[in-house]
Amino acid sequence: MPINITVKTPDKPQRIISLNARKAINGDIMIFDHKILDIVVIVEKKKVVAFAKDSFGDEIYNSQDRLFEFLRKKGIIVAESVQAGNVYGSMEATLNKPSEEDVSSINSAILSIYNFLNEEQKYYDSVYDDYEDQEIDYLTDPEAEDSTELGEVPHEEKKGSLIPGYVRGPYGMTTFYRY
Repeated sequence: MPINITVKTPDKPQRIISLNARKAINGDIMIFDHKILDIVVIVEKKKVVAFAKDSFGDEIYNSQDRLFEFLRKKGIIVAESVQAGNVYGSMEATLNKPSEEDVSSINSAILSIYNFLNEEQKYYDSVYDDYEDQEIDYLTDPEAEDSTELGEVPHEEKKGSLIPGYVRGPYGMTTFYRY
């Protein structure tokens, strides 16, 4: 269910954006548009937190780093507040306090996250969609050097590290278990 947020600025007309987001019971706004991150704007503490959706790894950290670098360059977050969150694999930052009273730091953060998601979507479309197509081609139609015809692999009597006659294997005290 998309949430529509209206951002009012003095020089520009009103702008309406659409995000795949939910509002939590406590008022926090949870944004689910990113492929590998869930982004939460904590209204009460004036923070932005990015959580990993499924797995952990370098790509998660890189996406979080791109998000907070984008928000830092736009002046939305306090640069020195970017840190690891209290949940494993999360990253958080504190929102800047606006100098003008009629500007909402929460709405500005959500608008900037929306702009980041639009840029990030282009990145993921180019990188991951091409990668998926290449992987499917590799598995369904492999090159000649990456495949063998049925029966090409010769069978040997003794192959690998398993020695016939040993119950356990080639290491340790295998002579005690020999028949």
